Amino acid sequence: MKGLLLRVDATAQIGTGHLMRCLALAQAWQERGGRAVFISRCESEALRERITAEGFHLIPLDKVYPDPFDWDFTKDIIDKQKIEGIKSKIWLVVDGYHFDAEYQKSIKAKGYKLLWIDDYGHANHYYADIVLNQNILTGQLVYSHRETYTRILQGPRYILLRREYQRWRGWRREIPTIGRKILVTMGGTDQDNVTLKAIKSLKQVNGSGLEARIIVGPGNPYRELLQKEISTDPRLHLLSNVKEMSELMAWADLAISAGGSTCWELAFMGLPSITLIVAENQRVNGEALDREGISINLGWHYDIKVEMLAAQIKRLMTDSKKRSLISQRGQELVDGYGGRRICNIMQGEGIKLRSVLAEDCERVWEWRNEDAARAASLSKKFISWEEHSYWFPERIKRPFFYIALNQDDLPIGQIRFDQEEAETVISVTIDKVWRHCGYGVRLIKMSCEELFLSSDIKVIHAYIKPDNEASTRTFRKAGFKEAGTKIKNGQLTNDFILTKS
Repeated sequence: MKGLLLRVDATAQIGTGHLMRCLALAQAWQERGGRAVFISRCESEALRERITAEGFHLIPLDKVYPDPFDWDFTKDIIDKQKIEGIKSKIWLVVDGYHFDAEYQKSIKAKGYKLLWIDDYGHANHYYADIVLNQNILTGQLVYSHRETYTRILQGPRYILLRREYQRWRGWRREIPTIGRKILVTMGGTDQDNVTLKAIKSLKQVNGSGLEARIIVGPGNPYRELLQKEISTDPRLHLLSNVKEMSELMAWADLAISAGGSTCWELAFMGLPSITLIVAENQRVNGEALDREGISINLGWHYDIKVEMLAAQIKRLMTDSKKRSLISQRGQELVDGYGGRRICNIMQGEGIKLRSVLAEDCERVWEWRNEDAARAASLSKKFISWEEHSYWFPERIKRPFFYIALNQDDLPIGQIRFDQEEAETVISVTIDKVWRHCGYGVRLIKMSCEELFLSSDIKVIHAYIKPDNEASTRTFRKAGFKEAGTKIKNGQLTNDFILTKS
């Protein structure tokens, strides 16, 4: 397992969102046995304590980029291997709008692996190995200025959620006729005090049973003013240093939120929300979520009057059908596996999976009939072109049939999962040119992880001939356990299984 170094800041000007999503990535990395270190200018004592309480090392930074001290300091940490227990090459993760193309270039010039977390293509060129943009965007034109090796991970499939949300996977909320429980969250800093506008709007909402829990982030400078504002309304409660936001989201019937990364958490929890844009980088995504029916975006906070927000709150409170639809669409969009997918790709060292296409027909046929592949197969029969031409178009209509590509986008093999006698069975073929290059174990791990993330399948079987020692070693290294023997296609095989964790 490689080490993970996260260069990210959290200040009154920057906010806390960048750090919190990096925390989610670090947690996913940690769950796979890795170690993570934060290099950060973090002004919040509560956030610093949270990072260390999670088992991560935090190295404080006083001067941030574009001050040259930033890169010199970060480089020194890597070069001198000050990260305890990390011996191998590391991945460096960078998240923040104050970092630019030159910062990327400096990292790559030293030969480090780089994951760049982005939101709207603010750099004029991309040198990173991977650029991650978890937002809803149209196409990848924003990343046209990038190196040929740079891989783009884009869309809600890669949304980073902290581990506290994992236990809510599969949970479905009840939608009451009247939504009386309201959550307000405007980010970690809320420099424009949009929370005050939300409070004044809630005070205009009449109705029995209304209760609002208002989150004050660790960098919010207006706590005393907000406390004074709610003191005359017993329905409103101010909360700070909240560690389990998921619990509050499960409690609430609807939310009023800034348009930042919290929107993804709300969607995952199926919590209908009204969003206000408090920063330019939130605008495009806020509009997209509104367009997809996943939230109600009211636009820029300074354009919204207290009375307008109060009226929208009342409408959503009383429209159970609207809330139900928003809840459903949000949970369909965000499955919560983004961190695991990203770690899988990073640890796969450039291997990529794509679905098999019609134009792969001849390539797959050649792989199936290659001498060594047939020798290892449970069926040594040569597959005629006629047989293959009948089978292939039918098979690509069904899911879980992939072509594996290496870091140069060259096809290195195929992997397939088929349903046989109520079992899910894996089949792998590596092109003879690429055998003995270390791809097998990584390809099996990556594809099995993808299957588990994309389906309800809990167990994968691999049937291997007893004399096939190479495949036995490969599947054992990939985590498969021997589960006895079984007759397949009229011959004895060893049954290896991998169970979803």
